[in-house]
Amino acid sequence: MDISKAPNPRKLDLCRKYFFAGFAFLPFVWAINVCWFFQEAFNKPPYPEQSQIKKFVIFSAVGTFFWLIVLTAWIVIFQTNRTSWGATADYMSFIIPLGSA
Repeated sequence: MDISKAPNPRKLDLCRKYFFAGFAFLPFVWAINVCWFFQEAFNKPPYPEQSQIKKFVIFSAVGTFFWLIVLTAWIVIFQTNRTSWGATADYMSFIIPLGSA
């Protein structure tokens, strides 16, 4: 999608929609918001909507990194403790590996 052709109020509206969509446990949408609007927020000449776009881009980046840290921590904890959690961990698994390494 080429957002450079869109008018500035439309850019702000799209950036705001992507930001609020990320709260539906969709951190990938926040990452897309950062990628698409980073140039608009930080490298374009100033325009009235830019400060709000910048705010949404920064908060989207913070949300993305927060989810990245939380998911990484969960994956490490689950993988290292899966065998000691017994049947509870098996119920959380889609694929149950054989053995306990």
